[in-house]
Amino acid sequence: MSNALSEHPLLTAPIGKTMFILATPNAIAMVLSMMTSVTEAYFVGLHGVIALAGLALVFPMFMMMGMLSAGAIGGAISGLMARHAGSNDIEGAEAIAFHAILVALGMSTFFAILFLTLGGQIFTFLGAQEAVLEQALSYSQIFFTGVVLVWLANTLGSILRGLGEMKATAAWTVAGSLVQVVTGIIFISGAGLMQAMGIKGAAYAALLGMSVSTLGQAYHLMRANRKIRLRFTGIAIDVKYFKAILSIGLTASIGSLSMIGTSIAVSAFAARLGPEILAGYGIGARLEFIMIPIIFGIGAACINMIGVHYGAGKIDRAHRIGWTGGLASAVVTGGVGLFFALFPALLSNAFTDNQLARDAARLYLQVVAPFYAFFGLGLCLYFASQGTGRVFWAAFGNVVRFFIVLTSGLILYQYDAVTTKGLFQLIAFGMVVYGMIIAGSVWLGAWRRGLPIAAKNDTI
Repeated sequence: MSNALSEHPLLTAPIGKTMFILATPNAIAMVLSMMTSVTEAYFVGLHGVIALAGLALVFPMFMMMGMLSAGAIGGAISGLMARHAGSNDIEGAEAIAFHAILVALGMSTFFAILFLTLGGQIFTFLGAQEAVLEQALSYSQIFFTGVVLVWLANTLGSILRGLGEMKATAAWTVAGSLVQVVTGIIFISGAGLMQAMGIKGAAYAALLGMSVSTLGQAYHLMRANRKIRLRFTGIAIDVKYFKAILSIGLTASIGSLSMIGTSIAVSAFAARLGPEILAGYGIGARLEFIMIPIIFGIGAACINMIGVHYGAGKIDRAHRIGWTGGLASAVVTGGVGLFFALFPALLSNAFTDNQLARDAARLYLQVVAPFYAFFGLGLCLYFASQGTGRVFWAAFGNVVRFFIVLTSGLILYQYDAVTTKGLFQLIAFGMVVYGMIIAGSVWLGAWRRGLPIAAKNDTI
């Protein structure tokens, strides 16, 4: 097999048009995936506010698996694949893909053991009591038994996105989401001879959908007629590839874990205000999650485009790509946030008939949604940073956001001053700080540090 590729087409393609073409398949796929999550919450909510509160408590753990496997470590994999493609290194790209699968197997094993053995203690620490704890464990024990499917599906998708094959990973993500929706409705609520399983049915459906996505993407990547493909023979295990993936991925993971930590902290504070407030926060957070596909679609395009340009030494053009993506995300998510803030009841009332939960969800959208633009800008530049391999400041922004929410919440809790509105205001303030830190770091040259002078000042 030849080790040379012709000059990568992304190096001369128009930025805006190319980003739209690359982002659209992933955005559509992720929208369907997130709508699957919203549908899941709706049908679980039919089983009562306790079941919905249990799902809300598990949601940050579910989100953590996605943020780590597709976002932090997945983004590192995509960036490395793109940079190897940009520098015409087929063997290096195939080695990254092989070692990425091994990383996925290792990480999924770790989290499975952690949550299957300590899940009860973790949820109790977060404030779950009796019936809510039972519901949370019913979902998490099933989900984490098969969490390897989540890691494999997202890792394979990251490999494909790094190679610019957005349509392939989008198609199999959509297929998995459709399977999850259909089976979820049947498993949760029952149909024919199938008895209703409630929240357990949601977990089984999630794993079934992930298995479809995993198998489809694996088949696509292992076809023999590909220039760059996933192989398990002829590649020796080499520590340098683990180091390359993990040095970027683990640093980015600090940011992802801090983002999840923020959600967990809010869930814990909300749980202490009552199951209705927790359920309402869970509704608001899931509706907020609808934005993620938009940001992820643009961010995944940025990782691929920026990675290729960094591999080819085109640093100035890589910056133009990053700002184009970041500002586009800010505009779109800002528009979504404005709609949510102006018409919160249109969305929040669909999930439960409990008035306290409805009020909490509506308040969350009114307080937090106007600041979604900052979140969109920051998260897109976080993804874009993974294409450069320079993720420290992107991670730092998430850490600061986490400590703002955690320390302020603990202080208020210490003085018995935690209120639903005050808690949501902390989330909004954290979003603003997060977006400003990441955007400011890129503006001040975080992506150029450590580069040769010629690369820093390449001509476009």
